[in-house]
Amino acid sequence: MEHAGLHLLRSDDRAAEVDAFTDRVGERVGLRGVLGDLDRRARAVTVPAPAASWGFRWDREDTWSKRWWPQGVSSCADAAEDDLIDGRPVLVTSAYSKTIGGVNMGARLTFVDVGDRAAIRYRHVLLVEPVLRGDGSVGVRPVKVHAGGIVWHGDYVHVAGTKRGFTSFRLDDIVRVPTGDASRMRVRDASPRTVDMFGHRYVLPVRFTYDSHTRGVPRMRYSFASIDRSVSPHELVAGEYGRDGQTTRLARYRFDPESSLLRTSVAGECRPSLLSDGGVMGMQGAAVVDGTWFVTNSRGRFRLGSVWTGAPGDLREIRHRLPVGPEDIAYWPQRDELWSVTEYPGARWVFGMPRERLLRHGA
Repeated sequence: MEHAGLHLLRSDDRAAEVDAFTDRVGERVGLRGVLGDLDRRARAVTVPAPAASWGFRWDREDTWSKRWWPQGVSSCADAAEDDLIDGRPVLVTSAYSKTIGGVNMGARLTFVDVGDRAAIRYRHVLLVEPVLRGDGSVGVRPVKVHAGGIVWHGDYVHVAGTKRGFTSFRLDDIVRVPTGDASRMRVRDASPRTVDMFGHRYVLPVRFTYDSHTRGVPRMRYSFASIDRSVSPHELVAGEYGRDGQTTRLARYRFDPESSLLRTSVAGECRPSLLSDGGVMGMQGAAVVDGTWFVTNSRGRFRLGSVWTGAPGDLREIRHRLPVGPEDIAYWPQRDELWSVTEYPGARWVFGMPRERLLRHGA
């Protein structure tokens, strides 16, 4: 498929904004600061879907929240060859905020230690965009993206933002802030200084954006994302959720192995190594393992979801294998498992699926 007119354009590094924001609001602690302060507990459960081997359920507040809707999933196995962080396996999921009471809190990441099934702990980290004002003060606003897919590569997490492209965050930039007012976001320099981040203790500021650009073709919607580590260099896999005649394209972009950022030209342009219109309607996620694609498909809030396997243009459906409301999908090579997350209140699970189980049913 012709893709000369479709590309991502990377912004300048926002290190200055991140540094100024950190100086004013708190202390840079990085991912290890979060992992040492996990404040919520999930519960291992039997997930109601034939493909799932095991999974977990959030605490009651997160399971039933009408504001925060889980979307993306990745793991430390995506980040590096070793699938452990300080000796423990870590998942990361994303969620976006609905607008409730006139307030939209943007998007957040959730880091989960899944090393002990009897004591699964996690913590939310709010995504924020610092703004340097002309008078030298620092403002902040929520990152309002759907966060339908995430890729953890090296020290970066890349968050899908539909028509906006991707927003990239460096995990070393995680900042610990005062808990503050849970109903608002603000940085007030007047004495006493006030920092409110919708009640979050940890925030992660934007480092780069990859803005979506097109010429002569429909704008790409980056609805979900994963990483293919079976190729060299590694590639980001992305695609479009589409209904009612919308495009359902699948794309791949190469990573720069040194920086864990997407490979760009001197002008900052990143062009896909693959762009295919061979997707299926209602795609929610796609992962590639040794050349085989695994695509999740939701059938609404009352019917079990499906997995499609094969290659773009030749995908075959395995029906009713996933829970209700499946979203993004990621591969954990050391476990030979595919992981996904569901979104509907009261029916929210994060779960692993043995790859062999899907291949057997897809044969």
